[in-house]
Amino acid sequence: MGEKVVAGTFDLADRQRYRDKLRQCLAGLERLLAEQRFDRPKNLMGLEIELNLADPHGMPSMLNAQVLERIASHDFQTELARFNLEVNIAPHRLSGPVFDRLSEELRTSLAYAHRKAGELDAGIVMIGILPTLDADHVVPSNLSAADRYTLLNDQIVAARGENFALDIDGVERLTCTSRSIAPEAACTSVQLHLQVTPDRFADVWNAAQAVAAAQVAVGANSPFLFGRELWRESRPPLFLQSTDTRPPELQAQGVRPRTWFGERWVTSAYELFEENLRYFPALLPISDDEDPISVLDAGGVPSLAELVLHNGTVYRWNRPVYDIADGVPHLRVENRVLPAGPTVTDVVANAAFYYGVVRALAEEVRPVWTRLPFEAAAANFDTACRYGIDARLVWPRQGRLSGTSEIDAVTLVREELLPLAAAGLDAWGVEPADRDFYLGVIDERCRLRVNGASWQAATFHSALEKGLDREAALAATTRRYSELMHLGEPVHTWPVGLPEPAPLG
Repeated sequence: MGEKVVAGTFDLADRQRYRDKLRQCLAGLERLLAEQRFDRPKNLMGLEIELNLADPHGMPSMLNAQVLERIASHDFQTELARFNLEVNIAPHRLSGPVFDRLSEELRTSLAYAHRKAGELDAGIVMIGILPTLDADHVVPSNLSAADRYTLLNDQIVAARGENFALDIDGVERLTCTSRSIAPEAACTSVQLHLQVTPDRFADVWNAAQAVAAAQVAVGANSPFLFGRELWRESRPPLFLQSTDTRPPELQAQGVRPRTWFGERWVTSAYELFEENLRYFPALLPISDDEDPISVLDAGGVPSLAELVLHNGTVYRWNRPVYDIADGVPHLRVENRVLPAGPTVTDVVANAAFYYGVVRALAEEVRPVWTRLPFEAAAANFDTACRYGIDARLVWPRQGRLSGTSEIDAVTLVREELLPLAAAGLDAWGVEPADRDFYLGVIDERCRLRVNGASWQAATFHSALEKGLDREAALAATTRRYSELMHLGEPVHTWPVGLPEPAPLG
Protein backbone atom coordinates (compact mmCIF):
# COMPACT_ATOMS: atom_id res chain seq x y z
CA MET A 1 0.00 0.00 0.00
CA GLY A 2 1.76 3.11 -1.21
CA GLU A 3 -0.85 5.66 -0.17
CA LYS A 4 0.37 8.53 2.00
CA VAL A 5 -1.85 8.21 5.04
CA VAL A 6 -1.75 9.88 8.43
CA ALA A 7 -1.73 7.80 11.57
CA GLY A 8 -4.87 8.12 13.64
CA THR A 9 -7.96 6.33 14.85
CA PHE A 10 -11.27 5.69 13.12
CA ASP A 11 -14.79 5.86 14.53
CA LEU A 12 -18.03 4.25 13.37
CA ALA A 13 -18.89 7.22 11.16
CA ASP A 14 -15.55 6.91 9.35
CA ARG A 15 -16.25 3.27 8.57
CA GLN A 16 -19.80 3.88 7.38
CA ARG A 17 -18.71 6.74 5.14
CA TYR A 18 -15.91 4.63 3.72
CA ARG A 19 -18.27 1.75 2.97
CA ASP A 20 -20.61 4.17 1.18
CA LYS A 21 -17.69 5.61 -0.79
CA LEU A 22 -16.53 2.11 -1.77
CA ARG A 23 -19.98 1.40 -3.22
CA GLN A 24 -19.87 4.70 -5.14
CA CYS A 25 -16.40 3.83 -6.44
CA LEU A 26 -17.56 0.41 -7.57
CA ALA A 27 -20.50 2.00 -9.38
CA GLY A 28 -18.06 4.43 -10.96
CA LEU A 29 -15.83 1.59 -12.13
CA GLU A 30 -18.83 -0.23 -13.58
CA ARG A 31 -19.80 2.89 -15.50
CA LEU A 32 -16.26 3.47 -16.77
CA LEU A 33 -16.27 -0.09 -18.09
CA ALA A 34 -19.71 0.29 -19.68
CA GLU A 35 -18.74 3.58 -21.33
CA GLN A 36 -15.45 2.08 -22.61
CA ARG A 37 -13.41 4.91 -21.11
CA PHE A 38 -10.24 2.90 -20.62
CA ASP A 39 -6.92 3.34 -22.40
CA ARG A 40 -6.31 1.65 -25.73
CA PRO A 41 -3.82 -1.26 -25.95
CA LYS A 42 -0.27 -0.10 -25.25
CA ASN A 43 1.60 -3.36 -24.53
CA LEU A 44 3.16 -1.82 -21.42
CA MET A 45 4.90 -3.76 -18.67
CA GLY A 46 6.32 -2.55 -15.36
CA LEU A 47 8.50 -3.98 -12.62
CA GLU A 48 9.00 -3.50 -8.88
CA ILE A 49 11.59 -5.32 -6.79
CA GLU A 50 11.71 -5.41 -3.00
CA LEU A 51 15.24 -5.61 -1.61
CA ASN A 52 17.05 -6.42 1.62
CA LEU A 53 19.84 -4.50 3.30
CA ALA A 54 22.58 -6.58 4.93
CA ASP A 55 25.87 -5.81 6.65
CA PRO A 56 29.21 -7.38 5.65
CA HIS A 57 28.48 -10.36 7.91
CA GLY A 58 25.23 -11.11 6.07
CA MET A 59 23.03 -9.86 8.90
CA PRO A 60 20.04 -7.54 8.27
CA SER A 61 20.92 -3.86 8.39
CA MET A 62 18.26 -1.46 9.77
CA LEU A 63 19.33 1.53 7.71
CA ASN A 64 16.80 2.02 4.92
CA ALA A 65 16.08 5.67 5.75
CA GLN A 66 19.78 6.57 5.74
CA VAL A 67 20.46 4.56 2.57
CA LEU A 68 17.50 6.16 0.77
CA GLU A 69 18.76 9.59 1.76
CA ARG A 70 22.06 8.81 0.06
CA ILE A 71 20.46 7.23 -3.00
CA ALA A 72 18.26 10.33 -3.42
CA SER A 73 16.18 8.86 -6.25
CA HIS A 74 12.39 8.61 -6.60
CA ASP A 75 12.93 5.14 -8.12
CA PHE A 76 13.76 3.83 -4.63
CA GLN A 77 11.28 3.84 -1.75
CA THR A 78 10.84 2.47 1.74
CA GLU A 79 9.18 -0.86 2.36
CA LEU A 80 7.63 -2.30 5.49
CA ALA A 81 10.76 -2.80 7.62
CA ARG A 82 13.93 -0.82 8.14
CA PHE A 83 15.96 -3.55 6.39
CA ASN A 84 13.82 -3.26 3.20
CA LEU A 85 13.90 -1.05 0.11
CA GLU A 86 11.91 -1.14 -3.11
CA VAL A 87 13.02 -0.14 -6.60
CA ASN A 88 10.44 0.78 -9.24
CA ILE A 89 11.32 0.59 -12.93
CA ALA A 90 9.47 2.88 -15.35
CA PRO A 91 7.05 1.15 -17.73
CA HIS A 92 8.53 -0.40 -20.88
CA ARG A 93 6.84 -1.32 -24.12
CA LEU A 94 6.91 -5.07 -24.72
CA SER A 95 8.77 -5.06 -28.03
CA GLY A 96 12.25 -5.23 -29.51
CA PRO A 97 15.19 -5.77 -27.11
CA VAL A 98 13.01 -4.82 -24.12
CA PHE A 99 14.53 -7.38 -21.76
CA ASP A 100 18.12 -6.38 -22.49
CA ARG A 101 17.14 -2.77 -21.87
CA LEU A 102 15.42 -3.78 -18.65
CA SER A 103 18.50 -5.72 -17.53
CA GLU A 104 20.79 -2.78 -18.14
CA GLU A 105 18.49 -0.41 -16.28
CA LEU A 106 18.22 -2.75 -13.31
CA ARG A 107 21.96 -3.40 -13.15
CA THR A 108 22.69 0.32 -13.20
CA SER A 109 20.10 1.12 -10.51
CA LEU A 110 21.07 -1.70 -8.18
CA ALA A 111 24.81 -1.10 -8.54
CA TYR A 112 24.28 2.56 -7.66
CA ALA A 113 22.13 1.68 -4.64
CA HIS A 114 24.68 -0.92 -3.53
CA ARG A 115 27.48 1.65 -3.69
CA LYS A 116 25.46 4.13 -1.66
CA ALA A 117 24.57 1.48 0.92
CA GLY A 118 28.26 0.60 1.09
CA GLU A 119 29.00 4.10 2.37
CA LEU A 120 27.06 3.00 5.48
CA ASP A 121 28.72 -0.44 5.68
CA ALA A 122 25.63 -2.13 4.23
CA GLY A 123 24.72 -3.69 0.91
CA ILE A 124 21.80 -4.66 -1.31
CA VAL A 125 20.75 -8.32 -1.28
CA MET A 126 18.10 -9.41 -3.77
CA ILE A 127 16.60 -12.57 -2.24
CA GLY A 128 13.13 -13.85 -1.30
CA ILE A 129 13.86 -14.12 2.45
CA LEU A 130 17.18 -13.16 4.00
CA PRO A 131 18.43 -16.42 5.60
CA THR A 132 19.96 -14.61 8.58
CA LEU A 133 16.71 -12.98 9.69
CA ASP A 134 15.37 -14.13 13.01
CA ALA A 135 12.30 -13.28 15.04
CA ASP A 136 14.15 -10.56 16.96
CA HIS A 137 14.63 -8.60 13.71
CA VAL A 138 10.93 -8.47 12.81
CA VAL A 139 9.50 -6.50 15.70
CA PRO A 140 7.41 -3.29 15.71
CA SER A 141 10.42 -1.12 16.50
CA ASN A 142 11.99 -2.18 13.20
CA LEU A 143 9.05 -1.11 11.05
CA SER A 144 9.93 1.73 8.69
CA ALA A 145 9.33 5.21 10.04
CA ALA A 146 6.24 6.01 7.96
CA ASP A 147 2.70 6.59 9.19
CA ARG A 148 1.17 4.22 6.65
CA TYR A 149 3.06 1.22 8.02
CA THR A 150 2.21 2.02 11.64
CA LEU A 151 -1.43 2.54 10.75
CA LEU A 152 -1.67 -0.63 8.66
CA ASN A 153 -0.05 -2.64 11.45
CA ASP A 154 -2.39 -1.19 14.08
CA GLN A 155 -5.49 -1.91 12.03
CA ILE A 156 -4.55 -5.50 11.15
CA VAL A 157 -3.62 -6.21 14.78
CA ALA A 158 -6.91 -4.70 15.95
CA ALA A 159 -8.90 -6.72 13.41
CA ARG A 160 -7.25 -9.95 14.54
CA GLY A 161 -7.50 -9.17 18.24
CA GLU A 162 -4.68 -11.48 19.30
CA ASN A 163 -1.09 -12.44 18.43
CA PHE A 164 -0.31 -13.78 14.98
CA ALA A 165 0.56 -17.47 14.94
CA LEU A 166 3.20 -18.67 12.48
CA ASP A 167 3.19 -22.41 11.83
CA ILE A 168 4.99 -23.58 8.66
CA ASP A 169 5.77 -27.28 8.33
CA GLY A 170 8.33 -27.97 5.61
CA VAL A 171 11.74 -29.65 5.62
CA GLU A 172 11.70 -28.48 9.23
CA ARG A 173 8.89 -26.90 11.21
CA LEU A 174 8.66 -23.34 12.47
CA THR A 175 6.16 -22.31 15.12
CA CYS A 176 6.19 -18.93 16.82
CA THR A 177 3.98 -15.94 17.52
CA SER A 178 4.20 -12.25 16.74
CA ARG A 179 2.34 -9.27 18.15
CA SER A 180 2.67 -7.32 14.87
CA ILE A 181 2.70 -7.79 11.10
CA ALA A 182 6.47 -7.21 11.06
CA PRO A 183 7.27 -10.82 10.01
CA GLU A 184 5.65 -9.97 6.66
CA ALA A 185 8.69 -7.76 6.01
CA ALA A 186 10.79 -10.90 5.62
CA CYS A 187 9.06 -11.44 2.26
CA THR A 188 10.76 -9.57 -0.58
CA SER A 189 9.17 -10.01 -3.97
CA VAL A 190 9.16 -9.08 -7.63
CA GLN A 191 5.93 -7.56 -8.92
CA LEU A 192 5.31 -7.76 -12.65
CA HIS A 193 2.71 -5.37 -14.07
CA LEU A 194 0.94 -5.74 -17.40
CA GLN A 195 -1.43 -3.07 -18.67
CA VAL A 196 -4.44 -4.65 -20.33
CA THR A 197 -7.69 -3.50 -21.88
CA PRO A 198 -10.92 -4.44 -20.07
CA ASP A 199 -11.93 -6.99 -22.71
CA ARG A 200 -8.60 -8.82 -22.30
CA PHE A 201 -8.33 -8.52 -18.53
CA ALA A 202 -10.10 -11.75 -17.54
CA ASP A 203 -8.14 -13.89 -20.00
CA VAL A 204 -4.84 -12.45 -18.83
CA TRP A 205 -5.72 -12.79 -15.13
CA ASN A 206 -6.92 -16.36 -15.58
CA ALA A 207 -3.77 -17.23 -17.52
CA ALA A 208 -1.62 -15.68 -14.80
CA GLN A 209 -3.42 -17.72 -12.15
CA ALA A 210 -2.99 -20.93 -14.14
CA VAL A 211 0.75 -20.42 -14.63
CA ALA A 212 1.55 -19.11 -11.12
CA ALA A 213 2.65 -22.54 -9.92
CA ALA A 214 5.09 -22.97 -12.78
CA GLN A 215 6.50 -19.51 -12.08
CA VAL A 216 7.14 -20.42 -8.46
CA ALA A 217 8.55 -23.85 -9.29
CA VAL A 218 11.29 -22.43 -11.52
CA GLY A 219 11.78 -19.21 -9.55
CA ALA A 220 11.64 -20.30 -5.87
CA ASN A 221 14.24 -18.48 -3.76
CA SER A 222 13.03 -18.46 -0.11
CA PRO A 223 13.85 -21.74 1.66
CA PHE A 224 14.81 -20.32 5.08
CA LEU A 225 13.00 -18.37 7.77
CA PHE A 226 14.12 -17.66 11.33
CA GLY A 227 16.86 -20.28 11.11
CA ARG A 228 14.61 -23.07 9.83
CA GLU A 229 14.55 -24.73 6.41
CA LEU A 230 10.89 -24.66 5.40
CA TRP A 231 9.25 -24.62 1.96
CA ARG A 232 11.30 -23.94 -1.16
CA GLU A 233 9.22 -20.74 -1.49
CA SER A 234 8.26 -19.86 2.07
CA ARG A 235 6.95 -16.37 1.33
CA PRO A 236 3.31 -17.31 0.57
CA PRO A 237 2.60 -19.20 3.82
CA LEU A 238 4.50 -16.55 5.78
CA PHE A 239 2.65 -13.68 4.11
CA LEU A 240 -0.71 -15.37 4.66
CA GLN A 241 -0.11 -16.06 8.34
CA SER A 242 1.58 -12.75 9.20
CA THR A 243 -1.29 -10.66 7.78
CA ASP A 244 -4.16 -12.94 8.79
CA THR A 245 -6.91 -10.85 10.37
CA ARG A 246 -8.92 -14.00 11.16
CA PRO A 247 -8.72 -15.51 14.64
CA PRO A 248 -8.98 -19.33 14.65
CA GLU A 249 -12.78 -19.27 14.98
CA LEU A 250 -13.21 -17.29 11.75
CA GLN A 251 -10.70 -19.53 10.00
CA ALA A 252 -12.77 -22.54 11.07
CA GLN A 253 -15.88 -20.89 9.61
CA GLY A 254 -14.20 -20.60 6.21
CA VAL A 255 -13.79 -16.82 6.23
CA ARG A 256 -11.41 -15.91 3.43
CA PRO A 257 -7.89 -14.71 4.27
CA ARG A 258 -6.69 -11.33 2.99
CA THR A 259 -3.69 -13.05 1.39
CA TRP A 260 -5.53 -15.06 -1.19
CA PHE A 261 -5.07 -17.09 -4.34
CA GLY A 262 -8.79 -16.80 -5.07
CA GLU A 263 -11.48 -19.41 -5.59
CA ARG A 264 -12.67 -19.20 -9.22
CA TRP A 265 -11.86 -18.15 -12.74
CA VAL A 266 -13.32 -14.75 -13.67
CA THR A 267 -14.98 -13.14 -16.67
CA SER A 268 -14.16 -9.48 -15.90
CA ALA A 269 -11.98 -7.23 -13.78
CA TYR A 270 -15.13 -5.89 -12.11
CA GLU A 271 -15.72 -9.26 -10.43
CA LEU A 272 -12.43 -9.06 -8.53
CA PHE A 273 -12.99 -5.52 -7.26
CA GLU A 274 -16.55 -6.44 -6.28
CA GLU A 275 -15.32 -9.54 -4.42
CA ASN A 276 -12.87 -7.39 -2.48
CA LEU A 277 -15.75 -5.25 -1.22
CA ARG A 278 -18.05 -8.18 -0.51
CA TYR A 279 -15.56 -10.36 1.39
CA PHE A 280 -13.10 -8.04 3.12
CA PRO A 281 -13.84 -5.36 5.75
CA ALA A 282 -11.97 -2.09 5.37
CA LEU A 283 -8.67 -1.86 7.20
CA LEU A 284 -7.98 1.80 6.42
CA PRO A 285 -11.33 3.66 6.19
CA ILE A 286 -9.82 6.89 4.86
CA SER A 287 -12.20 8.83 2.60
CA ASP A 288 -11.61 11.81 0.35
CA ASP A 289 -14.10 14.38 -0.96
CA GLU A 290 -14.38 13.13 -4.54
CA ASP A 291 -17.85 12.12 -5.73
CA PRO A 292 -16.98 9.64 -8.49
CA ILE A 293 -20.40 9.75 -10.13
CA SER A 294 -20.38 13.56 -10.27
CA VAL A 295 -16.90 13.46 -11.78
CA LEU A 296 -18.14 11.05 -14.44
CA ASP A 297 -21.23 13.19 -15.12
CA ALA A 298 -18.91 16.15 -15.72
CA GLY A 299 -16.86 14.14 -18.24
CA GLY A 300 -13.92 13.63 -15.90
CA VAL A 301 -12.04 10.57 -14.70
CA PRO A 302 -12.54 9.67 -11.02
CA SER A 303 -9.54 8.57 -8.97
CA LEU A 304 -11.67 5.94 -7.14
CA ALA A 305 -9.31 6.54 -4.22
CA GLU A 306 -11.18 4.42 -1.68
CA LEU A 307 -11.44 1.48 -4.07
CA VAL A 308 -7.72 1.71 -4.87
CA LEU A 309 -6.78 1.91 -1.18
CA HIS A 310 -9.01 -1.02 -0.23
CA ASN A 311 -7.70 -3.08 -3.15
CA GLY A 312 -4.18 -2.51 -1.83
CA THR A 313 -5.08 -4.22 1.47
CA VAL A 314 -6.28 -7.44 -0.20
CA TYR A 315 -3.16 -9.41 -1.07
CA ARG A 316 -4.09 -11.47 -4.11
CA TRP A 317 -1.17 -13.23 -5.77
CA ASN A 318 -2.49 -11.82 -9.06
CA ARG A 319 -4.05 -8.50 -8.20
CA PRO A 320 -6.28 -6.24 -10.33
CA VAL A 321 -5.09 -2.62 -10.46
CA TYR A 322 -7.02 0.52 -11.45
CA ASP A 323 -4.84 3.53 -12.23
CA ILE A 324 -4.77 6.77 -14.22
CA ALA A 325 -1.95 7.89 -16.51
CA ASP A 326 -2.02 11.18 -18.42
CA GLY A 327 -5.66 11.63 -17.45
CA VAL A 328 -6.77 8.27 -18.92
CA PRO A 329 -7.79 5.29 -16.76
CA HIS A 330 -6.30 1.87 -17.33
CA LEU A 331 -6.29 -1.62 -15.81
CA ARG A 332 -3.29 -3.75 -14.93
CA VAL A 333 -2.71 -7.29 -13.78
CA GLU A 334 -0.09 -7.23 -11.00
CA ASN A 335 1.68 -10.57 -10.71
CA ARG A 336 3.07 -10.93 -7.17
CA VAL A 337 4.08 -14.59 -6.91
CA LEU A 338 7.83 -14.33 -7.52
CA PRO A 339 10.57 -13.79 -4.93
CA ALA A 340 13.30 -11.26 -5.53
CA GLY A 341 16.56 -12.45 -7.11
CA PRO A 342 18.82 -14.24 -7.38
CA THR A 343 20.40 -12.01 -10.09
CA VAL A 344 19.20 -9.37 -12.51
CA THR A 345 19.47 -11.96 -15.30
CA ASP A 346 17.29 -14.38 -13.33
CA VAL A 347 14.70 -11.70 -12.55
CA VAL A 348 14.48 -10.66 -16.19
CA ALA A 349 14.33 -14.30 -17.33
CA ASN A 350 11.40 -14.86 -14.95
CA ALA A 351 9.73 -11.77 -16.42
CA ALA A 352 10.27 -12.90 -20.01
CA PHE A 353 8.81 -16.32 -19.21
CA TYR A 354 5.77 -14.78 -17.52
CA TYR A 355 4.96 -12.18 -20.18
CA GLY A 356 5.42 -14.70 -22.96
CA VAL A 357 3.43 -17.57 -21.50
CA VAL A 358 0.58 -15.35 -20.28
CA ARG A 359 0.18 -13.83 -23.76
CA ALA A 360 0.08 -17.28 -25.37
CA LEU A 361 -2.26 -18.86 -22.81
CA ALA A 362 -4.63 -15.89 -22.94
CA GLU A 363 -5.02 -16.31 -26.70
CA GLU A 364 -5.49 -20.09 -26.87
CA VAL A 365 -8.62 -21.31 -28.64
CA ARG A 366 -9.32 -23.71 -25.76
CA PRO A 367 -8.00 -21.75 -22.79
CA VAL A 368 -6.29 -23.72 -20.06
CA TRP A 369 -8.78 -22.46 -17.46
CA THR A 370 -11.61 -24.20 -19.31
CA ARG A 371 -9.71 -27.48 -18.88
CA LEU A 372 -8.10 -27.07 -15.45
CA PRO A 373 -10.30 -26.89 -12.34
CA PHE A 374 -9.56 -23.77 -10.31
CA GLU A 375 -9.04 -25.93 -7.24
CA ALA A 376 -6.24 -27.72 -9.09
CA ALA A 377 -4.57 -24.41 -9.96
CA ALA A 378 -4.71 -23.35 -6.29
CA ALA A 379 -3.34 -26.73 -5.15
CA ASN A 380 -0.58 -26.48 -7.78
CA PHE A 381 0.46 -23.14 -6.31
CA ASP A 382 0.84 -24.60 -2.82
CA THR A 383 2.70 -27.62 -4.18
CA ALA A 384 5.13 -25.44 -6.13
CA CYS A 385 5.78 -23.29 -3.05
CA ARG A 386 6.48 -26.38 -0.97
CA TYR A 387 8.69 -28.31 -3.39
CA GLY A 388 10.01 -25.70 -5.83
CA ILE A 389 11.75 -27.08 -8.88
CA ASP A 390 11.02 -30.66 -7.78
CA ALA A 391 7.25 -30.08 -7.70
CA ARG A 392 4.76 -32.22 -9.61
CA LEU A 393 1.80 -30.27 -10.95
CA VAL A 394 -1.65 -31.14 -12.28
CA TRP A 395 -2.15 -29.96 -15.87
CA PRO A 396 -4.57 -30.62 -18.75
CA ARG A 397 -3.55 -33.44 -21.04
CA GLN A 398 -2.41 -32.47 -24.50
CA GLY A 399 -4.31 -33.55 -27.58
CA ARG A 400 -7.86 -34.79 -27.74
CA LEU A 401 -7.83 -36.58 -24.41
CA SER A 402 -9.81 -34.71 -21.81
CA GLY A 403 -8.98 -34.43 -18.14
CA THR A 404 -5.76 -33.71 -16.29
CA SER A 405 -2.67 -35.61 -15.24
CA GLU A 406 0.27 -35.06 -12.90
CA ILE A 407 3.56 -33.98 -14.45
CA ASP A 408 6.97 -32.83 -13.25
CA ALA A 409 7.07 -29.04 -13.23
CA VAL A 410 10.35 -29.05 -15.17
CA THR A 411 8.87 -31.31 -17.85
CA LEU A 412 5.77 -29.13 -18.12
CA VAL A 413 7.88 -26.00 -18.45
CA ARG A 414 10.37 -27.41 -20.96
CA GLU A 415 7.94 -29.30 -23.18
CA GLU A 416 4.85 -27.10 -23.12
CA LEU A 417 5.22 -23.74 -21.42
CA LEU A 418 8.56 -22.57 -22.84
CA PRO A 419 7.40 -23.07 -26.46
CA LEU A 420 4.24 -21.15 -25.55
CA ALA A 421 6.34 -18.41 -23.95
CA ALA A 422 8.45 -18.12 -27.10
CA ALA A 423 5.32 -17.79 -29.23
CA GLY A 424 3.93 -15.21 -26.81
CA LEU A 425 7.10 -13.10 -26.93
CA ASP A 426 6.99 -13.29 -30.73
CA ALA A 427 3.42 -12.01 -30.59
CA TRP A 428 4.58 -9.09 -28.43
CA GLY A 429 7.27 -8.32 -31.01
CA VAL A 430 10.20 -9.08 -28.72
CA GLU A 431 13.53 -9.45 -30.50
CA PRO A 432 14.44 -13.13 -31.11
CA ALA A 433 17.87 -12.81 -29.49
CA ASP A 434 16.24 -11.39 -26.35
CA ARG A 435 13.64 -14.14 -26.39
CA ASP A 436 16.14 -16.96 -26.82
CA PHE A 437 18.64 -15.76 -24.22
CA TYR A 438 16.21 -15.21 -21.36
CA LEU A 439 14.00 -18.22 -22.02
CA GLY A 440 17.24 -20.20 -22.28
CA VAL A 441 17.97 -19.28 -18.67
CA ILE A 442 14.67 -20.85 -17.61
CA ASP A 443 15.38 -23.93 -19.75
CA GLU A 444 18.79 -24.41 -18.14
CA ARG A 445 17.34 -24.08 -14.65
CA CYS A 446 14.89 -26.83 -15.51
CA ARG A 447 17.50 -29.04 -17.21
CA LEU A 448 19.82 -28.82 -14.21
CA ARG A 449 16.99 -28.63 -11.63
CA VAL A 450 18.67 -25.62 -10.01
CA ASN A 451 17.07 -22.41 -8.82
CA GLY A 452 17.81 -19.98 -6.00
CA ALA A 453 16.14 -22.13 -3.35
CA SER A 454 17.92 -25.34 -4.32
CA TRP A 455 21.28 -23.53 -4.42
CA GLN A 456 20.72 -21.96 -1.00
CA ALA A 457 19.71 -25.28 0.57
CA ALA A 458 22.60 -27.20 -1.00
CA THR A 459 25.16 -24.59 0.02
CA PHE A 460 23.78 -24.43 3.56
CA HIS A 461 24.04 -28.22 3.97
CA SER A 462 27.53 -28.18 2.49
CA ALA A 463 28.52 -25.59 5.11
CA LEU A 464 27.05 -27.79 7.87
CA GLU A 465 29.04 -30.75 6.56
CA LYS A 466 32.21 -28.64 6.81
CA GLY A 467 31.57 -28.24 10.52
CA LEU A 468 29.86 -24.83 10.72
CA ASP A 469 27.03 -24.54 13.19
CA ARG A 470 23.58 -23.61 11.88
CA GLU A 471 23.85 -19.86 12.50
CA ALA A 472 27.31 -19.64 10.95
CA ALA A 473 26.22 -21.76 7.97
CA LEU A 474 23.26 -19.48 7.26
CA ALA A 475 25.47 -16.40 7.51
CA ALA A 476 28.11 -17.92 5.25
CA THR A 477 25.46 -18.97 2.74
CA THR A 478 24.08 -15.41 2.74
CA ARG A 479 27.51 -13.87 2.20
CA ARG A 480 28.31 -16.27 -0.65
CA TYR A 481 24.89 -15.66 -2.21
CA SER A 482 25.43 -11.90 -2.06
CA GLU A 483 28.87 -12.22 -3.67
CA LEU A 484 27.54 -14.32 -6.56
CA MET A 485 24.44 -12.14 -6.91
CA HIS A 486 26.58 -9.08 -7.53
CA LEU A 487 28.81 -10.96 -10.00
CA GLY A 488 25.61 -11.41 -11.97
CA GLU A 489 25.84 -14.83 -13.61
CA PRO A 490 22.47 -16.67 -13.46
CA VAL A 491 21.94 -18.96 -10.51
CA HIS A 492 22.02 -22.24 -12.45
CA THR A 493 25.74 -21.56 -13.11
CA TRP A 494 26.65 -20.96 -9.46
CA PRO A 495 29.01 -23.48 -7.83
CA VAL A 496 27.41 -25.09 -4.78
CA GLY A 497 29.14 -24.64 -1.46
CA LEU A 498 31.51 -22.15 0.07
CA PRO A 499 34.79 -21.27 -1.60
CA GLU A 500 37.93 -22.80 -0.17
CA PRO A 501 40.07 -20.30 1.73
CA ALA A 502 43.03 -19.01 -0.21
CA PRO A 503 46.27 -20.72 0.83
CA LEU A 504 48.60 -18.62 2.96
CA GLY A 505 51.87 -17.50 1.44
